[in-house]
Amino acid sequence: MKKIIITVCIAILATAAAIAEHHEGTVVPAKISKSDISGTIFERPDMLESKHDDGHVTLDVTTLLSSDKKFASGMYRSGKTRSEIKEPYGVDEFMYFLEGGVTLTSADGSVQVINAGEGVTIPKEWTGIWDTDGYTKIWVIYSEDGSGL
Repeated sequence: MKKIIITVCIAILATAAAIAEHHEGTVVPAKISKSDISGTIFERPDMLESKHDDGHVTLDVTTLLSSDKKFASGMYRSGKTRSEIKEPYGVDEFMYFLEGGVTLTSADGSVQVINAGEGVTIPKEWTGIWDTDGYTKIWVIYSEDGSGL
């Protein structure tokens, strides 16, 4: 009986290893579910929390990083902050705001207010002032050299 149990356990482990190996190579779409959007995504073990010098906290989850590491997507949450972007932004980023919003004042003085339910694309060359009382967004980034991802 013990030999049968050991044989069955070995077979189960071998099958599980084969399934895991097969799934490792499987490419699947990166989904952000309704539950994720409601905030549960920030409970994932791969969530990155950062505390910044001005006291605000950010939460970031990458849901996809392309195989060439030049394209990524995910969700991000930030507390209240104001920062001046003096060096070019560095990546092309599309953002769709789920909660809160941001006021973007470009270097030429033009102002855009993006609220929840709206999207904006910031080009990598952008400079200006980023001002927010806090927000949650879905982000999509392209970076030709892979930096900033």
